Amino acid sequence: MKKWFIYSMLLTSMAQAETVIVTLEKDNALALVDPATGTLSKTLPIGQRPRGIALSPDFKTLYVATSDDHTIKVINTENFKEIGKLPSGKDPETFALSPNGERMYVSNEDDNQVTVIDLLKKKATHNIKVGVEPEGIAASGDNQWVASASETTNMLHWIDVKTLKIIDNTLVDPRPRALTFTPDSQQLWITSEMAGTVSILDTKTRQLLKSIKLEIPGVTQDKIQPVGVVVDNERRWAYVATGPANRVAVINAQTFAVEKYLLVGQRVWNLAFSPDQKRLYTTNGVSNDLSIIELESHTVSKSIGVGRYPWGVVALP
Repeated sequence: MKKWFIYSMLLTSMAQAETVIVTLEKDNALALVDPATGTLSKTLPIGQRPRGIALSPDFKTLYVATSDDHTIKVINTENFKEIGKLPSGKDPETFALSPNGERMYVSNEDDNQVTVIDLLKKKATHNIKVGVEPEGIAASGDNQWVASASETTNMLHWIDVKTLKIIDNTLVDPRPRALTFTPDSQQLWITSEMAGTVSILDTKTRQLLKSIKLEIPGVTQDKIQPVGVVVDNERRWAYVATGPANRVAVINAQTFAVEKYLLVGQRVWNLAFSPDQKRLYTTNGVSNDLSIIELESHTVSKSIGVGRYPWGVVALP
């Protein structure tokens, strides 16, 4: 009993030290959430139409794409003060960081290209032409690949990190939206909004391993529009936000079987793990809230109002 009490106190202490950061697309702000108490701590103005968000590997820097400002803002996580801006190209929405934190890869939908930024010099170094309307983008943990998905072309572009050239293309299901490499870099998971599917590609062959059709009892197929996707460090579970279906799909990442669907807020967009991967946070764009999912039990424990149109989310230790 005593050991369990100490363990519970340790978990509570870890959660209390954590801050969940959410971009609010229509409030032009960041919401800072305390997951331990389930409360909104504060809201900070950030810029016009913030969407994509990421933390540097050392957690000292926060990057936020303010789309209507046509830039990516650089924020100090100790005081949340702006310390710089990056030349992201027009209307940045999503971006990926290299695992060493030295580069950023930005999707530029209007220009059909990926902009490569040297984060040490704060300069754009390359523009890589891709398909029509690139959005989802991810960098592999082994620092070999950047994958860019083009929504209108229905294509996944494989960019070699060394040469910054496209060396292969893989046709995927209609309107690919988000993608993530597994932590071991062996697989790439991609959601397709119009098809209602999740595709898993083998990184070595760059070919399809499995396509999963999401089907939710009582929900019409047109409402199942998968967007955000994450895979845990052990490649045991994958989680997919289903948009207006208002659920998160829980997928066994070994068998590719959908185990269950968790009801969250309305139009769930994006997902982020807590640093210890014991919780999952979801941004629910229409209900203007954040859901907390306890991953040991796969249950939704809290819903927290954060502001108008929450879009991106990260967890700061």
